[in-house]
Amino acid sequence: MIAIGSDGRRNLEPRNGRAKRRASALTLGSDRALVLILSIAAFFLEHVRKMGCKHSLERTATSDAFFEDPNSLKKVPCPSICDNSEKYLSLIIPAFNEEHRLPGALVEMMSYLHQRAVEDKCFTYEVLIVDDGSTDRTTKVAFDYVKKYKVDNVRVLLLGRNHGKGEAIRKGMLHSRGELLLMVDADGATKITDLEKLESEIHALADKYRGNNALTDSCANFMNKPLDAEVVVFGSRAHLEKQAIATRKWYRNFLMKGFHVVVLLTAGPGIRDTQCGFKMFTRAAAQKLFTNLRLKRWCFDVELVYLCKHLNIPMSEVSVNWAEIPGSKVRLTSILHMLFELILIRLGYGLGIWKIYT
Repeated sequence: MIAIGSDGRRNLEPRNGRAKRRASALTLGSDRALVLILSIAAFFLEHVRKMGCKHSLERTATSDAFFEDPNSLKKVPCPSICDNSEKYLSLIIPAFNEEHRLPGALVEMMSYLHQRAVEDKCFTYEVLIVDDGSTDRTTKVAFDYVKKYKVDNVRVLLLGRNHGKGEAIRKGMLHSRGELLLMVDADGATKITDLEKLESEIHALADKYRGNNALTDSCANFMNKPLDAEVVVFGSRAHLEKQAIATRKWYRNFLMKGFHVVVLLTAGPGIRDTQCGFKMFTRAAAQKLFTNLRLKRWCFDVELVYLCKHLNIPMSEVSVNWAEIPGSKVRLTSILHMLFELILIRLGYGLGIWKIYT
């Protein structure tokens, strides 16, 4: 068959020849898409593999970290989460360029802790500020509090360079001395007095799984017997969600809803607010969780939920007071990085590349 072109000339190419060319172009496009998908998959798998190898080295490496004491100018060796506890409560504060927000939070925290220690002599505490490679005066602000409250109560761990919030908290947890360990944000968005809600819940859960009656005086009981149960309590802002939706921009609500769906698919149901920076762990739970934790930045919270489920560590969620503090470091690129890390969780654990140590 001979076709007539739009210019009136005869087109001697058979129609089935043009069909073959179109089919060939589609095949080429499909091949390119397949190569792109395989390349992305290879990139993720290689990234997951490297993280797994690095984690294995970190688990077996001996720590030579230390705290600096500006009062005596001596170096204080860092304790290990595997050691016996020396304090009742440890507060771990990750700080990256927080010279403006950290002082207000520390004033509130230290006032509460000091007052509670005065009223209850068996209440012992430490505040561990982890400077995640700050380039401002965060380190100076932190050391001012070491000078004021002494290195036994306030300590500063310098990471040297920025690793991410997850890594800062992991390091702080691994070098803490408390029987109860509370991670708290440097902006002071959550009222420090709310730790009592988490504390009561963690003791109730610990007694439940130990088969004991509820503790009436948590501190006194701790002094007589360590809280050896593996329990985690998450502070939650879920009860404030409607108010937050009403005040946030529509695109931020859209992004957060999408993020929550992906989190649900990654870690499963159980915890409504995984990202609240106010979480309490028993020492036994922290030892298992933070020696397994791999993510260093945004979604380490989600990984903690995933690990709790696979290590059969009981979790609970408690509503806390929370206020928006100016200076948030969450950006659009942060959301994309979160999605990237959620994929890493699914690949790393789902394919068995990341081992869970018990």
